[in-house]
Amino acid sequence: MNRLTIGFDAKRIVANATGLGSYGRTLVNSLSAADSGCDLLLYAPSTGRDDLRSQVAEGPHTRFVYPDGHPCRLRRDWWRTRSITRDLLRDGVDIFHGLSGELPLGLRHTGIKGVVTIHDLIFMRHPEYYRSADVMIYKWKFRQACLNATRIIAISQRTRDDIVELGHVSPDRISIIYQSCSPRFSATPDPEAASEARRRYRLPDHYILSVGTIEPRKNVMLACEALLHLPDTSLVIVGRRTPYADKVEQYCRRHGLSHRVMMLSGVDDAMLAAIYQCADVFVYPSRYEGFGIPIIEAVQCGLPVVAAKGSCLEEAGGPDNLYVDPDNGAEMAEAIRQMMPGAEFRDSRIRRSREYVRRFERGDVARQVLDIYRSI
Repeated sequence: MNRLTIGFDAKRIVANATGLGSYGRTLVNSLSAADSGCDLLLYAPSTGRDDLRSQVAEGPHTRFVYPDGHPCRLRRDWWRTRSITRDLLRDGVDIFHGLSGELPLGLRHTGIKGVVTIHDLIFMRHPEYYRSADVMIYKWKFRQACLNATRIIAISQRTRDDIVELGHVSPDRISIIYQSCSPRFSATPDPEAASEARRRYRLPDHYILSVGTIEPRKNVMLACEALLHLPDTSLVIVGRRTPYADKVEQYCRRHGLSHRVMMLSGVDDAMLAAIYQCADVFVYPSRYEGFGIPIIEAVQCGLPVVAAKGSCLEEAGGPDNLYVDPDNGAEMAEAIRQMMPGAEFRDSRIRRSREYVRRFERGDVARQVLDIYRSI
């Protein structure tokens, strides 16, 4: 079979440490390692962060492409949105994959096939979490992506259902391909890394862990409420702060929890797996997600999970983790208690959950994405 040239929107790959960035870096590395018979061109508006860009293994068939010269921010944004199509034609790109829900305007008029990954439609399902102007922009980008896409990838059944319902897209155009996470989370625990994480971040001896942006939708306040019923443990929250973090801190001060709740922002990405591995239980009380990759990371690190009902988190974590009402702190506390070290069935739950998440391993995801490229 002739080699395909695949272009990718790599903005998030070089700029986002978690979430969309992790998805892009993991997928590209998986495709590169699979000897896919494809040339992979990563179109980024700038070089971004060295520590993130270096996580992608460049080689003879994988390289970054940037706009000519040193354009200002406005020109870089225009290049990514529109004028990039000239570079795609110049480079002989067969398929362009929008990794974060966007495709260049006018792509369908170039003859280049478009694939877009839609992670979630939270801005349509729960617009209250966004500024109204952002909701309008995100809706427009979503509809343009659907218009320009030959094929749409949804990262979960929940996201597929939202695309069909809210975007009025035929289900025949959508493939469900789950996310995978970096192999470092399933690696054998490194005692030295664990010791370094405990020392560097002054981690408690026993703690519940939550990972994700500290914002209202992620609902980490529920985990703080659960601490009121769990006197012998602490909570470590890893994620970017928003004004919601101040409200969480105020709640903790009012209820005498400040000494048991730690917020860590700007954590070294290389230390994240060790922070997971040092925890007792992982909690993810988010009110709505497109998938919930931190759950997969936690399970692969050997942690039991307590998450919220109501979106797709059961789909990510499987039947052997526990799911609770996102407004019931006592229920979350009881579920955490059932998952703590020494609890009955904890070890068997962890073992079966690890078996469940094998469906999200990198090689299988890469094969499914390659099948889509070849089919179009």
